[in-house]
Amino acid sequence: MAADKIALVVKSLGNGFFDAANQGAQEAAKELKDVEIIYTGPAKATAEGQIEIINSLIAQNVKAIVISANDPDALVPALKKAMARGIKVVSFDSGVRKDGRLMHLNPSSNALIGEKLVKMTQDAIGATGEIAVLSATAQATNQNIWIDEMKKVLAKPPYTGLKLVSVVYGDDQTDKSYREAQGLFKSYPNLKAIVAPTTVGVAAAAKAVQDEKKVGTLFVTGLGLPSEMAGHVKSGAVKSFAIWNPIDLGYSAVYAAHQFVHGKAKGAAGEKVSLGRVGTVALDANNEAAMAEPFTYDAGNVEKFAKFF
Repeated sequence: MAADKIALVVKSLGNGFFDAANQGAQEAAKELKDVEIIYTGPAKATAEGQIEIINSLIAQNVKAIVISANDPDALVPALKKAMARGIKVVSFDSGVRKDGRLMHLNPSSNALIGEKLVKMTQDAIGATGEIAVLSATAQATNQNIWIDEMKKVLAKPPYTGLKLVSVVYGDDQTDKSYREAQGLFKSYPNLKAIVAPTTVGVAAAAKAVQDEKKVGTLFVTGLGLPSEMAGHVKSGAVKSFAIWNPIDLGYSAVYAAHQFVHGKAKGAAGEKVSLGRVGTVALDANNEAAMAEPFTYDAGNVEKFAKFF
């Protein structure tokens, strides 16, 4: 029997987070035995690049497409075409609009992420001070939801002393994110923290803090990869950061897609979907599910995890 071809389509290639997700996808394939993973993504994080890839995967007649979307809406027509051909579509990490997929697997719940980002900021700078957000693209579905959740948390005591003065966009490019961080230093001389809910942005901002000799007066936190952040924790620019385990995320998304391919999941609200060793999740009214709460990394554990991702 031929193996089921499941394509893992990421935002862009050469991103450590997605390389780790691919490692998890390969673990799922090994466990499920009848799966072959096609790991692919555009060179630059664009919707156009992903649409080209989706069209070529339809031509290859893959059984499932597991995708982290660069744009929630632009990919829908191509993914609908895939589903019309019987290809099962699962989005993960960054979602696709509901009509473009059967299920979306969030790495965590948006509310938990927003709260975690604010808590880590307060742990770093105390109860008061100016803070800014350095995001990815202005259209990134997941980033925008997390920033909204952060704003809800910031409106509640005990966080009202933290003042969000700016949100800037580094487009998930290292050099642009670095320049945006430098711009924040100039515009807000009293800035105490930069929160970057993107792995590219958080590392770039931490490097800018070091280069501009702001360690100890300005802290960076957000969502980062241990391998990229260990040096920044050591330098003192970062006290703690968080991320879900991308290995588990890639594993879970592929495992879920396999359930759809074999008719064990259909994509109905309330339906339970197995994520193998990670557990079972229930789909909400929007056919979404959350894998787990983000994990905090700091000086005590970052070195251990840096070996993996």
